[in-house]
Amino acid sequence: MNSESEVIVDTRDGVGRLVLNRPKAINALNHSMVRQIAAALAAWSDDDRVRAVVITGAGERGLCAGGDIVSIYHDAQEGGTGSREFWRDEYILNAAIANYPKPYVAIMDGIVMGGGVGVSAHGSVRVVTERSMIGMPETGIGFVPDVGGTYLLARTPGELGTHIALTTARLSAGDAIACGFADHYIPSAKIDSFIEALTQTSIDDALARFTEPAPVSELLAQQGWIDAAYSAGSVPEIVARLQGSGVPEAQKAAEQILSKSPTACAVTLQSLRRARQAGGLEEVLNDEFRVSVACLSSPDLVEGIRAQVVDKDRNPQWSPATLADVTDEQVDAFFAPLGDLELGLTPPTAAVPAAASTSDTRPGGTAS
Repeated sequence: MNSESEVIVDTRDGVGRLVLNRPKAINALNHSMVRQIAAALAAWSDDDRVRAVVITGAGERGLCAGGDIVSIYHDAQEGGTGSREFWRDEYILNAAIANYPKPYVAIMDGIVMGGGVGVSAHGSVRVVTERSMIGMPETGIGFVPDVGGTYLLARTPGELGTHIALTTARLSAGDAIACGFADHYIPSAKIDSFIEALTQTSIDDALARFTEPAPVSELLAQQGWIDAAYSAGSVPEIVARLQGSGVPEAQKAAEQILSKSPTACAVTLQSLRRARQAGGLEEVLNDEFRVSVACLSSPDLVEGIRAQVVDKDRNPQWSPATLADVTDEQVDAFFAPLGDLELGLTPPTAAVPAAASTSDTRPGGTAS
């Protein structure tokens, strides 16, 4: 085990450990880390000495703050292909996690954003704590939810996922469980003991010992006005319904949406509607890959990262500047086939055998 590695890979007493190890960057994912995780999972998948996998983040701030967007910024500016290939391997990894033949335990403590959701919320055992802050912040930087995020968001109760995606709302532990992003609540002070228990007993027994009742979801309690507004067919109509609802939280949501990239919001809504009709995660990831590649040549991605992360003036100049200026043709272009560059994921040809009695509670998931 190399403590200097960006991903610490270790096995002990039947448990494979993955520790994302860039604490100063809240363990943001880069291409090398994705490859290391994928290689470890591949090695452990048919290793009888490993009966379960646990992924955690180093440091006190969170599991993973997302992808390394500064690298994406420079790549987009220079017209490079590094981001495209990073996303290719990342999305393949997301699908591998969702179909992993052994229990995959994700400790979603602290900040879990974007790519962090991709390496956790597709797992079969997803644990949140009182410190959990989970979200898909993409529209705020001119990007669109990816890493299978639109698959998860499209399968939340009612229109909660649409609200989360367009406003970049943060989910608490209770929200994450209510929305299908997580399964179990364990206080952060007990996480180390829970992981230790996994090396000594079954996952079911460890969960029974440490899991506590999930906190109430404040977001779920607001589903009434959320469903009424976000069931509209376009983002301008959603904003109009929010503004006319008379609910203070709805007014705030409208303001949040209007501060995001108009193009990214329009494409995100289309992505969510397509994901809702998709046959499975692989189909959604293929769609997300087309969208992500298209974002590389969209002016809003570079501008959004510049404003939020590089210059930090928090004053992005979106193009087009308003929702009314975004055309259907512009949105449709993000979903255009990529020819030889397609991601090309296909669903598993056979059901994955259950490796433990723990059931997968993901929406549309299979036992793993």
